[in-house]
Amino acid sequence: MIAWRFIHTGDRSPAENMALDEAILTAHSEGKVPPTVRFYGWNPATLSIGYFQKAAEVDQEAVANEGIGFVRRPTGGRAVLHDKELTYSIIVAEDYPGIPRNVTEAYRVLSEGLLQGFRALGLAAEMVQLASDEEKEKYASAGSAACFDSPSWYELVVEGRKVAGSAQVRQKNVVLQHGSILLDMDTDQLFRMLRFSNEKVADRMKQSFLKKAVAINELLRAQGKKEVTIGEVEEAFRREIALGLGVELVESSLTDYEVELTERLVAEKYGTDEWNLRR
Repeated sequence: MIAWRFIHTGDRSPAENMALDEAILTAHSEGKVPPTVRFYGWNPATLSIGYFQKAAEVDQEAVANEGIGFVRRPTGGRAVLHDKELTYSIIVAEDYPGIPRNVTEAYRVLSEGLLQGFRALGLAAEMVQLASDEEKEKYASAGSAACFDSPSWYELVVEGRKVAGSAQVRQKNVVLQHGSILLDMDTDQLFRMLRFSNEKVADRMKQSFLKKAVAINELLRAQGKKEVTIGEVEEAFRREIALGLGVELVESSLTDYEVELTERLVAEKYGTDEWNLRR
């Protein structure tokens, strides 16, 4: 069985987390490290926005008042509040055997382990494919700035509600897919940090969001089941991601090169207003 590297980098700052993903991508593109699965958390809890998202959609004063960090991701998508969650990243070369060139098909392949991870926790998760007009309408978004608002082409849902928010970028002939696996979700806090034209619109968007997004423990509570801990989630998803990819995940650590590159990317990119407020 092919060995991939597994790293758990613990809770890191917003800038560090995005810099680490890019540093691993760069190191892998240069042949310095094998394909890598990384688990991580956030300190402080952080609001991240997608690469193409306008920073004006976020109320920076509210973010500061909430004591929340802020960063722009190198991937697309919309705003995500990273707090009570397991965040993962998968970094692998585009020409790795079995990785489709098509972005949506690659997402399907890389997300198979995530699907099985949710099922291992007792949730009836499925991967929806928005191929028909009927399915597109069923999962249509109300158009808020928040991620988890509606599924994309392939998305993981339980009872029609999105349970994981993932995004993908390709650089230097390497695929980076990262995303959030929510244990619990504070929707009120998330929407306090987003800008809307008026309170009525904000409330409508929030109610729509609640119908389309859900966290693991909310589902388990509704089923009368025991809530899961972050340790249980990490164990299930590490096992199932390895099975889904058909690889062995070997515990390892960052290289000196990755650490140095991360520090440089924090100072020059992810820790700067030039990057985070660029749009």
